[in-house]
Amino acid sequence: MMSINLTEKEAYTAMYAYLVKIYEMTQSDDIGSLLGSMSTLSDGEIVDPAIWDDWLQCIDDVKQNQVDIELRLK
Repeated sequence: MMSINLTEKEAYTAMYAYLVKIYEMTQSDDIGSLLGSMSTLSDGEIVDPAIWDDWLQCIDDVKQNQVDIELRLK
């Protein structure tokens, strides 16, 4: 797997762009609502500031290998 170095803000923006693609395919109200909360205001602040704190916690969890993404089929 290729290594890409992104800032926290760049990675957040990439995740946002990915969710926009999912929203465009599904028109999911839940994803649409999430995107609204994740959007930025004209001053660059996130609509729901708690989302940024959650995002930073997720980054920390990943860096500490605390996120398991392995698919397990029964």
